[in-house]
Amino acid sequence: MRRMFWIAGVILALNLHAASDQGAAVKPTGGTLSNTGANAVSANSDFLITPDDLLEIVVFDVPQMSRPYRVSPSGFIVFPLLPKPIEAAGMTPVQLSEAIATELRSAGILSNPQVNVEVKESRLHSVAVTGAVKKPQIYQVFGRTTLLDVLSQAEGLAPEAGNTVIITRGEIALRRLLLQPSAGGEQTADPALRTTAVDLKGLMETGDPALNVEIYPGDRVTVQRAGVIYVVGAVNRPGGFPMSDDHEDITVLKAVALAQDLKSTAIRGKAVIIRKNPRSPEGHEEIPVDLKKVLARRALDPSMQPGDILFVPDSPGQKALSRLAEAAVQATTGIIIWHR
Repeated sequence: MRRMFWIAGVILALNLHAASDQGAAVKPTGGTLSNTGANAVSANSDFLITPDDLLEIVVFDVPQMSRPYRVSPSGFIVFPLLPKPIEAAGMTPVQLSEAIATELRSAGILSNPQVNVEVKESRLHSVAVTGAVKKPQIYQVFGRTTLLDVLSQAEGLAPEAGNTVIITRGEIALRRLLLQPSAGGEQTADPALRTTAVDLKGLMETGDPALNVEIYPGDRVTVQRAGVIYVVGAVNRPGGFPMSDDHEDITVLKAVALAQDLKSTAIRGKAVIIRKNPRSPEGHEEIPVDLKKVLARRALDPSMQPGDILFVPDSPGQKALSRLAEAAVQATTGIIIWHR
């Protein structure tokens, strides 16, 4: 029985060598992506293979090796007669074609292998764009792209966008960018580099290409929301005003200036800051502010925190003064967020 298996192996090897000689004039083509869903996706030379992708691999004139291969969750494929699995995740189809051909030559299985790789199914080729963008959702990405590209797909920034974008790297990016040798010789991803913070304001204002980082399939892009303070009631431009960051010092007087000053009917001595406070029975606290004294420099100018509402009552609304917090919260419903 062992002799029969040995003879079968020899015959297969001889057939493979003969097939490689016959296919020497055949030139391999580039990898192609075909989507098994309703919408087909055109070929893309930058398409990156991901774990669990279904590949169609053809070794020309070698039907024994030409069949579908599923990329393992760890990113490898097992190829017939090769002594070890081949890493596929993070490669383009063309790169994987070349890697398979190299391994077949090195193992002495084929002298001139011609290999073509196509991605037939892919589940992980997407980037999640979340946070302060106009259209947060998951977008299909079939190759290398940039931060500005995915923000454009999300239809740009929302009014409350802050100055920082957090990029959480997926498995493909970890393989392509962050792998480094460990003490044992294995490659591991530095945990400190799994997330990247990008200065969004600097990118938008300068267009610095170093800030327009590459985004890979499986990444998550989160545009952080800026802290917003609200000024409502008897002011000329009620609305929300984003803070440049949560550490920006916006005082009551600055908030009034952002709201383009008080109306002539404002009750200056009855203004109040509504601030969230989980310890309060109603979930918020009311901080009285005598704007008349603050404007006259006879009282301290209080600082506001992200989420604070400065409510300035109007003289026609004196009956509602006993329910300031409710009136202030209602006034922020559907309110405009103003850019500075």
